Amino acid sequence: MATLTQDMKDMLGSQLSFLATTDGNNNVQIGPKGTMRVLDDSHLLYDEHTGKQAWKNVHANTHVAVAVVDHSKFKGYRFEGTAEIHQDDDIFRGAQKYAADSGHLPQPIAAMVISIEKIYTLDAGPKAGELVEG
Repeated sequence: MATLTQDMKDMLGSQLSFLATTDGNNNVQIGPKGTMRVLDDSHLLYDEHTGKQAWKNVHANTHVAVAVVDHSKFKGYRFEGTAEIHQDDDIFRGAQKYAADSGHLPQPIAAMVISIEKIYTLDAGPKAGELVEG
């Protein structure tokens, strides 16, 4: 399990993240996840609202990647790991509360927890794509 640094947590808290998934035929899908956030030092969490392609893909293949970039600094990270679906537990109830407290988010159909196994840089220049941990 890889561990998030404070810099990574700050970036995840302030920038839009994108989730990459694949279906059973290895067709790639990527989309923004505005509710992506840090659950703890080794896990990310997002609220699944639509039940569409990413949702279907995670059912077929739990291996996912999350990318986040601070464009103004040309710095970013890719987090790779496995997603776990939560629909009837405290994590899901926390996601429901997060949505309700926002005042504008729809209620989620699930909370998705991503166990971070590898972290790579997405920095511009010679460090692009370097393995940070994992």
